[in-house]
Amino acid sequence: MKRFTVTVYRYNPAKDQRARYQTYTVAVEEGARVLHLLHAIHAEDPTLAYRYCCGTGQCGSCAVRVNGEPVLACMTEARDGMVIEPLNLPVKKDLLVDMEPVLAKLASIVPKKGEACCVPAKEEMEALMPLRSCIECLACVSVCPAMEVAEFAGPLSMKQEMRLASDPRDSGDRISDAIREGLFMCTTCQHCWKVCPKKIEIPGKAIEKLRRMANRQGLTLPRHKEVAALVAETGRSVPRNQQTFLEQVPEVIEPKGPVRGTVGFFVGCMYNNRLPQTALDAMEVLARNGFRVIIPHEQVCCGSPLIRTGQTDILPDLMEKNIACFTSRGIETVMTMCAGCGSTLKNDYRTPFTMKDVNEILCEAGIEEPGRLPIRVAYHDPCHLLRGQGISRQPRELIGMVAELVELPIKCCGAGGGTRSGEPEISKALAAKKVEEIERAGVECVVSSCPFCEFHIGEHSKRPVKNITTLLLEAYRRKDQDRGGEAGEPAAA
Repeated sequence: MKRFTVTVYRYNPAKDQRARYQTYTVAVEEGARVLHLLHAIHAEDPTLAYRYCCGTGQCGSCAVRVNGEPVLACMTEARDGMVIEPLNLPVKKDLLVDMEPVLAKLASIVPKKGEACCVPAKEEMEALMPLRSCIECLACVSVCPAMEVAEFAGPLSMKQEMRLASDPRDSGDRISDAIREGLFMCTTCQHCWKVCPKKIEIPGKAIEKLRRMANRQGLTLPRHKEVAALVAETGRSVPRNQQTFLEQVPEVIEPKGPVRGTVGFFVGCMYNNRLPQTALDAMEVLARNGFRVIIPHEQVCCGSPLIRTGQTDILPDLMEKNIACFTSRGIETVMTMCAGCGSTLKNDYRTPFTMKDVNEILCEAGIEEPGRLPIRVAYHDPCHLLRGQGISRQPRELIGMVAELVELPIKCCGAGGGTRSGEPEISKALAAKKVEEIERAGVECVVSSCPFCEFHIGEHSKRPVKNITTLLLEAYRRKDQDRGGEAGEPAAA
């Protein structure tokens, strides 16, 4: 037996004016699950309310939040010091939430009439299987940012609509239903499938597929169509409004000193057309740290905005051009600064070269120690960097070398998934929630590593928003200044 001390959320709406947290110390077997902890607590305090049924991870009834993230209590190992809370849904009592309003809205099959029973083919059944594994625990619903600010039916409803749209026995108009339920409101932040006990990739396996089906029916949002037309015409998803990054740099940027490594650079549309100075800052940091950077000038949009909005007709051509421009130069490692581009190139492309984010490149190589800036900064995790690429530690390491880091709650800013262009009011509402967190943090600056996040938060926040590489460059210049060197040049050892 092992003793655990945990903190549990307690609230009875019928009696309590506000929620409280209660600490319990109980003994359970080594390797026990959170559900076993709750059973032990209940044996001492029968007033604790929670839900469970099968206890084997098949029913979803015991979903709770542990240390802020949704999990199944029966499948999550007990740890000392845990904080156990209900899902982010209306609380009936303690850990017991009201699931009925969400489940009651789920679409059901509308059998075809006047036709022989249509048995799905093997490939159709295989396509349905990932979606059928859902246990309706509502973990996905509890973390959806769009549902907090809009009348979006949520990831579970989108999963159900895709399941029925893929079933040849169903006669419902699933695309129209999905659009009415908010198909284009999803920011594709990917939080839903990252917390899903069954790992159902709802953004990619349901929402983006439904958007492709909507596109084939001519139901893509007008603003999304404009973006696709711009990519087809110019190779970029945002218009050029200044001298671009590619117009300012040679194909090869040599390091300031011995060559420690060579990378290709995929710049992306935002850093090329809207935020070229940020990309130039990154080049200076890389050069200072011994990197030769090769920049093919014929590269084009990676296609991420088209994939997210279901407009994939020209995607193969974009992929072919981008892969060819790096392979033709014999480049083995390609770097991005854009979280969306990086996630797309890593997950949607099949590249013969290795894709890495700039934070990975700098941390793996080890960088010259920068100067210290006397500021407190908050780091915003881009969804397509954190969940799309699993990168969290490296940005924090780099920021920690330069300034005091203040953590923010990890939430989508609303810039992704086509929401900023197609559903701007939802995008603004999510940005407003992010800005509230920034103001509460009391920081001088916000740092991120995604052009869409930087641009979007910057539009709504009074605080300056900077890329990590820009922060590093400022710290190097401070170091040079303090040592009497020329700004931008490495100081003598």
